[in-house]
Amino acid sequence: MSSVVFLPHAPSSVSDVRKRLCADLLASGVYEEVADDAAVVISELISNALRHARPLPSGEIRVSWSHDGDLIQLAVSDGGSMTEPRRTRAALSSLGGRGLSIVETLSEGWGVSHEDDGTTVWAILRAIQPANGHHVPAVHPMKIVFDPSF
Repeated sequence: MSSVVFLPHAPSSVSDVRKRLCADLLASGVYEEVADDAAVVISELISNALRHARPLPSGEIRVSWSHDGDLIQLAVSDGGSMTEPRRTRAALSSLGGRGLSIVETLSEGWGVSHEDDGTTVWAILRAIQPANGHHVPAVHPMKIVFDPSF
């Protein structure tokens, strides 16, 4: 399964792609939690392109994804910017600057490639799928109770 879409260089593109990506991944058998992680990653990549880069010569951004075996590949292409996409360490009080850290946390890896007409930022996620159609229950965090008697 793979898709390529060209979207306006506008904030509305983020939610449009999230919905379509999730629907495609769920239809291909990916766990909902993995589809949600992919949606967060693609949202961060698109948001960074909108905030920091120019559109492609067509005035749009290109968003693509593919699901093959146990890998999901996500990519956002734009017209490039004056700076190289890189992960930064945002201050606790910062309102932004965490996007690529989030991408790094949720993905197996990410990177940047440059073409004549722009820049592509990509990420790869592991698509764990149910074996033989069996559903694996979600793992829930342990509940920790504070004991004030200590």
